[in-house]
Amino acid sequence: MRMIEATFLTNQFLIAMPALADPNFFQTVTYISEHNANGALGLVINRPLQLSLGQLLEHLEINSDRPDLAALPVYQGGPVQPEQGFVIHSPIGQWGATLRVTDRIGITTSRDILQALALGEGPEHLLVALGYAGWGPGQLEQELAENAWLSTPADFDILFYKPTEQRWLAAAALLGIDLNLLSADAGHA
Repeated sequence: MRMIEATFLTNQFLIAMPALADPNFFQTVTYISEHNANGALGLVINRPLQLSLGQLLEHLEINSDRPDLAALPVYQGGPVQPEQGFVIHSPIGQWGATLRVTDRIGITTSRDILQALALGEGPEHLLVALGYAGWGPGQLEQELAENAWLSTPADFDILFYKPTEQRWLAAAALLGIDLNLLSADAGHA
């Protein structure tokens, strides 16, 4: 029997199909930071919380006088461990606990990156999320087979610069797909 080599989706966007009704993932784009035979981990990048980075820094007792930073949204990264913070960033730099996703993008969970940001010494590009999305062995592959998701290589501009409310449609557009045309309840102009 031949083994079929698995395709892993690290550094890809997972785009929720319009029919995916799970409230945790309805119309989301998830950045997959790790995917292997043991499962997958990702961060939703288009679900801003009612929380700014300034408020989060204040809560963590990290002082900053950077209004540009304070105004950034904090995202709901997923339903698992919502109290755990994650910073997707570029360049990678040297932080206490960083997962290298690519040569350009890392995800850091240690407090030192927030302290550096507050001092103006952090990475140039960043997205802060609380919580993550996780899948057990084979679970994500099963959901993909059931057409719950589309996947495409991650796009730096969408990840860090595209306005939040445009990310879902923009990520699908990378595949040449207009999700409005797939939706059963699409609006009509």
